[in-house]
Amino acid sequence: MTDDERSSRSAATLVVVRDRPGQSAELLMVERSPAMAFAAGALVFPGGGVDEGDHMLAARAAGALDVEDAAARIAAIRETIEEAGIGLGFEGVIDQPTVLRLRDGLRDGRTLGELLDRHGLSLNLDALIPFARWHPPLSDRLRRVYDARFYLARAPEGQVASVDTTENVRLFWSSAADTLALCDAGRGHVIFPTRRNLERLALSPSFEALTADARRFPVDKIRPWQEIRDGTLHICIPDHLGYPVTSEPMEHALRG
Repeated sequence: MTDDERSSRSAATLVVVRDRPGQSAELLMVERSPAMAFAAGALVFPGGGVDEGDHMLAARAAGALDVEDAAARIAAIRETIEEAGIGLGFEGVIDQPTVLRLRDGLRDGRTLGELLDRHGLSLNLDALIPFARWHPPLSDRLRRVYDARFYLARAPEGQVASVDTTENVRLFWSSAADTLALCDAGRGHVIFPTRRNLERLALSPSFEALTADARRFPVDKIRPWQEIRDGTLHICIPDHLGYPVTSEPMEHALRG
């Protein structure tokens, strides 16, 4: 294990996709509270750190998945319930009242595993599709360093997202292109990884197309680096992972 891996925290992020007939799919975005230590005020996808309860549940629910991958998927499901009141990645149909009971239980400090047992629920971790993995180096001197896995999931039918009002202050559905346009107009901002992911997501109009794109490219760790290009310091990422934009001048890039 490298020093970077020992000093970073595992995290998971969920890109929740809602198809629209004849239009580009909408993605669930949340705006982080300006009081947060990481990505304060930024527009992000639901997500957060992988905790001990996620690892405990993964030990019994991973199936054929790698346990670390399973724990990250569980964290993405849990964080989406907490932050947006949306429950997905479950076996069968789960209704809104049950999701809200799960959310209340998580707020009270119970683990997702405890709540699944209480409500007779089980997970379908295959409902989450691996999309990307970002892990900035410690040399970037970021306030916090996360080894963050990104997953795609289809929005469940019959559920309505609601903001948690603690870590986040609002949420909305928007196509990737529209979210980028919102930020370019100065009505929101995104950090470097989110912008690169939105640019890639904007290439695919539907959940099916996004899933095909995700499976077309390896989910290698993206470890941005800095170099001089055309006389200007840029932050760069590899060019073989499906991203249409692979560098940005450092003076324009927003970091966590």
